[in-house]
Parts: sequence; structure tokens; C-alpha cells
Amino acid sequence: MQQNEYEIKKQICDIGKRIYNRNMVAANDGNISVKLNDHEFLCTPTGVSKGFMTPEFICKVDENGNVIQANKGFKPSSEIKMHMRVYAKRPDVNSVVHAHPTFATAFAIAGIPLTQPIMPEAVIALGCVPIAEYGTPSTMEIPDNVEKYLPYYDAVLLESHGALTWSVDLLSAYHKMESVEFYAELLYKARALGGPKEFDNATVQKLYEIRRQMGLPGKHPADLCQNKGTTNCHNCGGSCGSSSNNYGNGTGSVNQSFPKQPSPEVVAEITKKVMNQLGL
Repeated sequence: MQQNEYEIKKQICDIGKRIYNRNMVAANDGNISVKLNDHEFLCTPTGVSKGFMTPEFICKVDENGNVIQANKGFKPSSEIKMHMRVYAKRPDVNSVVHAHPTFATAFAIAGIPLTQPIMPEAVIALGCVPIAEYGTPSTMEIPDNVEKYLPYYDAVLLESHGALTWSVDLLSAYHKMESVEFYAELLYKARALGGPKEFDNATVQKLYEIRRQMGLPGKHPADLCQNKGTTNCHNCGGSCGSSSNNYGNGTGSVNQSFPKQPSPEVVAEITKKVMNQLGL
């Protein structure tokens, strides 16, 4: 049964608390949105802590970010422009999450994309996490700089700013934010220990094939990659995007219906089998 708007508002508030409690935002930072249909979106308001919201805080806007409904004292974040650009360019996306998780944001500040293939879960679930060039908050610079990454990724770091993730529903978009931060934290700690041991290209390709077999929604180097052999694609050696299972024609014009994402238990079990096969 499809959730009603009030239930979605409650879920937005719950995810806001999770983001706040996991130290992914400070004070009034971050924002969350959910697509109701092509012309109506729910979003968090500006100027409030995402850890202390209740459903009456949540605003409704149209596809241009104009207010359809908002209670007195609440208005959408000026960064709703960034969310709307994601929805406009990715019709498969139904939720967007923006936060400032500390490890991921540290990489964004340092100008280091998350591209090293160091653990099966990150390779399968996230692929590469590039850095969108810096843009002034509240302006069109950020959505303009994010746009070129939208056909190829489901998460980006925002240079000197934070992270942005999107997916088929709110929980999945939030889980991607968790995964980005966990990946960044592990990579940071591995570097402190002398540097991570990266998977070779053959191992990466095996993990990519597992992802294709799982039918995970979204965009990923296993399916299509514009950054062959560059710093924005981890260890693909120019071979990602060469599979017969590619979506689209390499131009970003993709029209693909995605299946429902498997449960975390299924993902964990498949990952465990892959690791055993790889002798890890």
C-alpha cells in the first residue's frame, strides 16, 4: 500500500534524527526530499535542526522549488535547487539526501574522491564516488556542477561542502549516505595504517558482475561509466562500460526500469559468498 503524505513526513523526520544522531550534520545543516509525483515533492525546511523535526515542519514544493504548502514559520531550504536537478535528470530517483558526514566531507575538503576499491560492499553498492566541483551554496552553481555526474552515479561528494546521495526511496537514499561515510572512514583509517590494499581489476570486475546479477537499481560503473581510466573511476582499466549488460549509449540517455532493491540480508549473504570465492 502506498504511503500517505503524513507517513512520509514522519519517515523524513525519522531519517533526519538518524542523520543528526550519527554526526552527519551539525546545527541546522543538511536537507532531505521525497518525490510524491512529477509535480509535488516533500522537503525539509531551512533553519531547523534535522534532529528535532516533527511532521508539521515539512514543506511541499513543485518541480521548480516553489512552495505549494508550508506551515507558518517554515520554508524550504535554498538548496532545494540541487534536489530538483537530481529529480529532473534522474526519473528513477524518488528521494535525495544531503548531509555533511565528517569523514566523507573531510575527503571533499581535501579534494580526494572516493574511488579506491577496498571492500566488496563499497564496490558493489556504491562504485565510485566522484567530487562535484565547488559551487556557492543557495545558487545554481551547485546543481550545475552536480548535473554532469547524475547519469553515472548515485552519490557524489560536494567539494568543500559535504555529500549528496539519491535513490529509489528515502531509506535507500539514506543508506547510501551511510555507506559513503562508512567507506570514507575506512579509507581514512586504512591510509593512516600505511595505505589500503586495493582490489586488482579482475577482482573489481567479478564484483561488478555480482552487482549486475543482483539487479540493484541506480547507476554504477558496472553498468555505465564516462570516466574510463580517470581518477573518478576506481581501477576500471578502461573496461567498465564494456559489458553487454550496459544501459544506454554512453551519452547519459538511459531509460531503464529498475527492480526493487534486495534486502540488506540478501546483499550480505551474496557478498559473503563473493568474498569466500575470492579467498578474502
